[in-house]
Amino acid sequence: MVSKGHGGLGKGLGALLKNREITPAKDQVQEIAADEIRANRYQPRQNFDEAALEDLSESIRQYGILQPLIVRRLPEKGYELIAGERRLRAARKAGLEKVPALVREYNDAEISEIALIENIQRENLNIIEEAEAYAFLMQNFQLTQEMLAKKVGRSRPHIANSLRLLELAEPVQDKLVAGELLMGQARPLLALKDEALQVKAAAHILAEHLSSRQAEELVRRLLDDPAYLDAEESRPEDESAEAQETQEAQQDAFYQDAVGRLNEYLGTKVRIRPGKKKSRIEIEFYSEDDLERLLELLEGQKDSHPTPPEHFSV
Repeated sequence: MVSKGHGGLGKGLGALLKNREITPAKDQVQEIAADEIRANRYQPRQNFDEAALEDLSESIRQYGILQPLIVRRLPEKGYELIAGERRLRAARKAGLEKVPALVREYNDAEISEIALIENIQRENLNIIEEAEAYAFLMQNFQLTQEMLAKKVGRSRPHIANSLRLLELAEPVQDKLVAGELLMGQARPLLALKDEALQVKAAAHILAEHLSSRQAEELVRRLLDDPAYLDAEESRPEDESAEAQETQEAQQDAFYQDAVGRLNEYLGTKVRIRPGKKKSRIEIEFYSEDDLERLLELLEGQKDSHPTPPEHFSV
């Protein structure tokens, strides 16, 4: 069973596929020998999920290929794939000798764009493969970021941010592709121009389970002092942990004392919410009269202390 439409390829891909001469007759699906179709030389995707291919192969064994491949005829002999590489691979796994295909005429730039858009719209590319495909199109077909953004249906900032990832050291890119590093953790590393330092910082981020914001802070420290991580690593672990525990204990004792004093003075329950950059005081009240009482107490403090705490909320 073969469907003759191109549904599911997406608006951007549809725009490239329409208004084309089809050989030998418009919208005619042909049965072409699978061995006569060679892979798209501009395919940006490097990794294919073997388990997913096996599932697709089993589906093809049972139901056939429901959406035809798109190919172009080669000058010498045979065809080159334009869209449908997963289907072609799975069909070969299923043992199909022939596959349904539409034969169309495209130039090299167009089939590069189609291969990229098909993968992007189906979310088949990892972020580095996507960035490499953008770079390839720009370098080989004289496209600006703005032109490329329009062609592939992405924003220009997205194109620019993707291309910047290629400035990361290769081991860092590998961790990004593997899903070990998140985008928010990897992007700050671009500020470090020394690749060895990038790799070292990435390892530290993973080892210490740093958040994106903590990764940004780490990079700021490294920009000020590239030897910062060396000093951290040379510090004995037990000494560092003990110092941190002591500091936290002192801080907890200070807050507990402050809460006790505020509870006693205000005659109601008070909480202190510590934060890294700013903290918050929460004061409970139970009626308008109770709020008025608290305001009178606080205003009395204001009269005797001209500069009240900067962060205060009721």
